[in-house]
Amino acid sequence: MIVNRKAINAYGSTSLECQVEAASPHQLVVMLFDGVIKSINIAKFHLQQGNVAEKGMALTKAIAIIEEGLRLSLDINSGGELAENLDALYEYSAYQLLQANLKNDESILDQVLSLMNDLRASWLSINPAIGTTNRPDEALINSANILSYGRG
Repeated sequence: MIVNRKAINAYGSTSLECQVEAASPHQLVVMLFDGVIKSINIAKFHLQQGNVAEKGMALTKAIAIIEEGLRLSLDINSGGELAENLDALYEYSAYQLLQANLKNDESILDQVLSLMNDLRASWLSINPAIGTTNRPDEALINSANILSYGRG
């Protein structure tokens, strides 16, 4: 059986769109962390293989998720010091990923990966049920208001 790559990509894109549409704000943040972590791991693989272009694309994606997802969704005005600290961590992480890309430095990737994993774990500790399912159930829907994130 020959599998059409476009069909697989379309399915993956549609599946992700459905997950995003059904996700609470809390789940969306976890999904953003998952995307950053996945992209950094892909970049590490390509760095180790000597695939410079692919490494660069993966790091560009990780930086975009941090800058356009995590940072932009922060509400600095309402979030106070916590939001300011997260903003600074995200800015630092994006800068470090840029440096890792320029220097081909795996240790910097490991540092940012560790930070993103710690932030993800902290976020999950607010509502551990988020990490156990890909679909919202009543408990997740009812707990979505525990902590708001972002401007919405």
